[in-house]
Amino acid sequence: MTVELVTTSSPEIVEAMERLIPQLSRSAPALTAEQCHAFIAQDGVFLFVFRPEAEAGQSAPILGMLTLATFTIPTGLRAWVEDVVVDGEARGQGAGQALVEAAVEHAGKLGARTVDLTSRPSREAANRLYRRAGFKLRETNVYRYAKA
Repeated sequence: MTVELVTTSSPEIVEAMERLIPQLSRSAPALTAEQCHAFIAQDGVFLFVFRPEAEAGQSAPILGMLTLATFTIPTGLRAWVEDVVVDGEARGQGAGQALVEAAVEHAGKLGARTVDLTSRPSREAANRLYRRAGFKLRETNVYRYAKA
């Protein structure tokens, strides 16, 4: 299995987004080719994809993805993991852990001292994954403002 940092959009990335985003969110539409290009071109935003082992002479399909968002504030570089999704057929095989570990390593290379994420308590498997990967539950409140 491999985890890759995506640096340019391609039809394969667009297809993977079309297949994976609905597994992540029922309300978020898949990205168009133009939106994929703009997303990947952003400064401070990194897309990681997971592929299983490929058979000789073949390219393995993308079966997972994760976004790492980084930004600098007065207290330093911050990193945030978002939109972690693994295709249903690949769950439980280490794809999520490989994606998270790659993102944490990349954030460290960039100089981030911490990496944050949120996960609903009902996502029990995801929460176990994050704890296995070294994340600690913080005693905090998360607030969201949403326009009506």
